[in-house]
Formats: sequence, structure tokens, C-alpha cells
Amino acid sequence: MIGRLYNVVIDCPDPRALAGFYSELLGLPVVSDSGDWVVIEGGSSRVAFQQAPDLREPRWPDPERPQQFHFDVMVDDVDAAEAKVLALGAKRLPGEGDDFRVYADPANHPFCLVWEA
Repeated sequence: MIGRLYNVVIDCPDPRALAGFYSELLGLPVVSDSGDWVVIEGGSSRVAFQQAPDLREPRWPDPERPQQFHFDVMVDDVDAAEAKVLALGAKRLPGEGDDFRVYADPANHPFCLVWEA
């Protein structure tokens, strides 16, 4: 091992807003907020949100605007979880399988709700 994962960093136009979305989604509190850099953390999970005002947002499933990264979020009840993420500002995207559904966060980054099939 050379090192260990410290942050997953997500570029976005509004770090506070996107950190708030993922804080609610993942149950991780905001632990640092300098305006253009916001961190949520809990246990061994840490995600940072970095301001990128000129970010070209992803457009799933358009290959000209690729997803860049995505979270897989494990849930027990996908229908209940879907209602909650939609209420937080997510939107449903095309694509699903026997054990996942695809959504976009408020900055249009794709993420999946996954469950044991």
C-alpha cells in the first residue's frame, strides 16, 4: 500500500448545497465549510465538495457529457429511499437493473440506489 483514501472530491458550482444533499442522503454531518470547500464525514467515510463555477455538468447517458463519477448508495427499501431522494432534489434518470436505479443529484451528477436482489 502506498497510501490510503482520504477524500472523494466532487467538483460542483455550489459546494454548500451539494454537501447538504449528500449529508442528508448518506447521514454524514458537515464537518468543515469554507464556502468553496465543504466536507461531510462519518466513520471512515469522507466526501469533499469543491467549487467549480465553470463545471460542465454531466448528462446521463450522453457520452459527450459523461458521468465523471458516481456513488452507489445501499438501501433496504428502494421505493422509500426514492421518495426521500426526490424530496431532497434528486431526479430519476433513465437506467435501472434488477438491483439498482439511477438518479441525478442537484448538480446533475448521477448516483445509484442499490439493494440486495
